[in-house]
Amino acid sequence: MYQDLINKTYKPDPYQAFYVYDPKKRHIHKAVVRDRVLHQAIFRILYHIFDKHFIFDSYSSRLNKGTHKASKRLFRALRKESKNWHTPVFALKCDIRKFFDSINHDILFSLIKKKITDSETLILLDQILKSFGKSPNTGLPLGNVTSQLFANIYLNEFDQFMKHKLKVRYYFRYADDFVIIDRNKESLENYLSNIKLFLAENLKLELHPGKVFIRKLRQGIDFVGYVILPNVAVLRTKTKNRIFKKLKNAKSKLLEGKISQENFEQIKASYMGVLKHCKNKEIKRKIKFAYLLENIYPYT
Repeated sequence: MYQDLINKTYKPDPYQAFYVYDPKKRHIHKAVVRDRVLHQAIFRILYHIFDKHFIFDSYSSRLNKGTHKASKRLFRALRKESKNWHTPVFALKCDIRKFFDSINHDILFSLIKKKITDSETLILLDQILKSFGKSPNTGLPLGNVTSQLFANIYLNEFDQFMKHKLKVRYYFRYADDFVIIDRNKESLENYLSNIKLFLAENLKLELHPGKVFIRKLRQGIDFVGYVILPNVAVLRTKTKNRIFKKLKNAKSKLLEGKISQENFEQIKASYMGVLKHCKNKEIKRKIKFAYLLENIYPYT
């Protein structure tokens, strides 16, 4: 690969395609090891160039961010905007339809060229983009580490529009999911029409019609796996059920001798870590005493 890069004869190899279910079905395209090494090298350089231009409240695939910080930040904003849970607050929750499959290569490349001017680097990035497509000139593979960065570069245009054009005070994004909070429901409805127009005209994206909601705080604001209610954050019901399903499978493997007791305890500890960020004492107790799992699954 080194010689190919020096001689400018590098070409990406075909991807290996497969499906994962966690929890919904996702079509993953995995690059060969040689190409993944190059993706990592490119990511390590480009990440620091672009990340400093991203907004604070973008939380996906960034150092010192993630789902837990996104949830806590949203919780604090809701508490502040509702004046310690006493004033009604609304949240607009949206999801972009088939986001990775819909990313336009020409638009993305034009955004990359705003920060990257080295011709050889641009040739490599163009090759990576052209190595995959759900349709002509469109789509990113879910398996590439570069895709995570490219997605943030792409949606940073939307983030900047939200913060500097619409001047939305409370806007939080994780990947293609985002939440806006406001005391005025009509303001959120107005934002929604502007959002749809911007996404369509500037990024060739559209919102998922079945995943656009305006909800009251007391109904619960579902974001990054947690549901925020007045004065409390709890785990999403689907996430609870998935945890218990995986624990039950892990327990079966333990009894069959396919994993060690140490491995099983590590799995339990990882789920206890998830629960540290919300109020779920009963779930914690059931995970701690996982030998009782046959009596508690499915979770109701």
